[in-house]
Amino acid sequence: MRSKISRLLPGLLLAAALPVLAHHSFSAEYDADKPVTLKGTVTKVEWTNPHARFYVDVKDASGNVINWNLELASPNGLMRQGWTRHSLKVGDVVSVTGAMAKDGSNMANARTVILTDGRKVFAGTSGDGGPTQ
Repeated sequence: MRSKISRLLPGLLLAAALPVLAHHSFSAEYDADKPVTLKGTVTKVEWTNPHARFYVDVKDASGNVINWNLELASPNGLMRQGWTRHSLKVGDVVSVTGAMAKDGSNMANARTVILTDGRKVFAGTSGDGGPTQ
């Protein structure tokens, strides 16, 4: 019995650590030296772990609509800052500041979001200037 447990234990420990290994740091994916400000219409909201995300249609200088993928903190972290899963709704017009993805894609780590009602909320991500910083 003990030999079975001693053989299973390393595998169980490794499996428990995989979610931690899969999580990325801010600097691995985003460039703090490339700020972005976007204004557009929310097209989708994903209230999931490890990070909530929302998507915004933004018009570029030529009038073309580009869909941006914006990463937030975890739902739990957002709720501690007063967010609910209904804070952002499809169709809302929002302004977002954040840091662009290093790979140049239409993705950013949101820092602040100005909601349709004019409230400025913090996205709960690393270095977002929120109330705890």
